[in-house]
Amino acid sequence: MTKIINSLVEIADRYDALFCDLWGCVHDGLIPFPEALNAMQSFKAKGGRVILVTNAPRPHSDVRKQLNNIGVKEDIYDGIATSGDSARMALFTGALGKSVYFIGQPHDQSFFNPMNVVLDPIKIIQVSIEEADGIVCCGPFNPLKDLNELRPLLLKAQKKGLKLLCANPDIVVDRGETREWCAGGVAALYEEIGGESIYFGKPHPPIYDLARRRLEALGENIANHRILCVGDGVLTDIAGASAESFDSLFVTGGLAASVTKTDDHPNPEALRAYLQDEIAKPTYSIGKLR
Repeated sequence: MTKIINSLVEIADRYDALFCDLWGCVHDGLIPFPEALNAMQSFKAKGGRVILVTNAPRPHSDVRKQLNNIGVKEDIYDGIATSGDSARMALFTGALGKSVYFIGQPHDQSFFNPMNVVLDPIKIIQVSIEEADGIVCCGPFNPLKDLNELRPLLLKAQKKGLKLLCANPDIVVDRGETREWCAGGVAALYEEIGGESIYFGKPHPPIYDLARRRLEALGENIANHRILCVGDGVLTDIAGASAESFDSLFVTGGLAASVTKTDDHPNPEALRAYLQDEIAKPTYSIGKLR
């Protein structure tokens, strides 16, 4: 059974690096959580490394700008690994072909920015669904609308046998008090109607490989048992950590706040029932990252 802790400092000396989720742990899309920032800063002050591992469907440079804009400064982390960068690498090396149909919002167009690390990248063009070799999905056109509005479009793609590249496996996210659909919800719907979706963020291996490379770029070679994954999604953060043989810290006050009856701390019985239902086994659980 997971061990409920009150603060990161209780277990910090067991780890040399954090792979830390962002949304729901460090910020809510609008404002940062001061206690989480303090915890990360304290971990770094004692020599630990912090890599932000996020299912954001954008380049890490865009995420860095967003963090700066909401008050998450660069001195609390050492690097960023995004689902977007993992997926972009696959796109520019031929995962879908040259002609793609794009599902997402205008600000997600940075997904198609060139990547200097890819030698001889494929030149990607955006086309209609009728002309497409595949689909890039960074999220629904409108994250507040019923996903079934996309069903006719996805049925057309499924009949053509198109693959859907999902740049963010998260199903939903909470922006402040508002719950929004993410690309993972679209990908799940596509699979429901018989289509094929391919994933690159948590809980899938490519993003963890990218996170390890971020550590290596810092000159660090840290064993798996000295890395702690922090996140509020049992199907993404906790499942991914388990698959990669990392310990994990489940932040119950994020996506699962209501079902775990988390105010400042989770209700132990509610937490136990939730984890049993989800077949999830985080090493530790905490109400909020602090």
